Amino acid sequence: MSKLGKFFKGGNSSKSKAAPSPQEALARLRETEEMLGKKQEYLESRIQRELALAKKHGTHNKRAALQALKRKKRFEKQLTQIDGTLSTIEFQREALENSHTNTEVLKNMGLAAKAMKAVHENMDINKIDDLMQEITEQQDIAQEISEAFSQRVGFIDDFDEDELMSELEELEQEELNKKMTNIRLPNVPCTSLPAHPGRLPSVPSTSHRSRSRAASSRRKEDEDDIKQLAAWAS
Repeated sequence: MSKLGKFFKGGNSSKSKAAPSPQEALARLRETEEMLGKKQEYLESRIQRELALAKKHGTHNKRAALQALKRKKRFEKQLTQIDGTLSTIEFQREALENSHTNTEVLKNMGLAAKAMKAVHENMDINKIDDLMQEITEQQDIAQEISEAFSQRVGFIDDFDEDELMSELEELEQEELNKKMTNIRLPNVPCTSLPAHPGRLPSVPSTSHRSRSRAASSRRKEDEDDIKQLAAWAS
């Protein structure tokens, strides 16, 4: 039997050790990814170093250059293997995360179903129907009470509308009489009318009076000038 078969056989026969929780397995996978990432960085640096040595020796030390290239190839092979291992671990980690999420969702849904069942156990559909019917009846009663409060009071209709209209017309007539009494008629003029109504007395216009005053003022100034000239000549 191969060593790998013995390893898995031994693992299956060991039932005393309990399986790790999903959280523990995810933590281990992340640690492994981090370790392999550091290994990748180391191998990449070694590949660059061996490549530099091969270029340095070149044709001067052919044997040393070939040894550097061989080491470079081994490191590249290891790097390729680590890339494949990281891809497998990443796939396993994502699958485990999804399985853990689905398990938690299923568990929570089961708890919710149990809680809902426990709530419904205390409910009777007949009691619910009776309760809803009672609520509807109480709402109808409340509506009737509101409508009763909103109706007009009955004694307002005892008054006769014809009597009220007659009283209103009397009040309006009184107000009209008061207004007619307070009106004052214009005074009639005592002067007699002219004998000929069609001929009105002529009234000089304002412009005519202004021209007359200006002409008399000029005549007075001319007379004063003549008097002064006569006094000077004598």
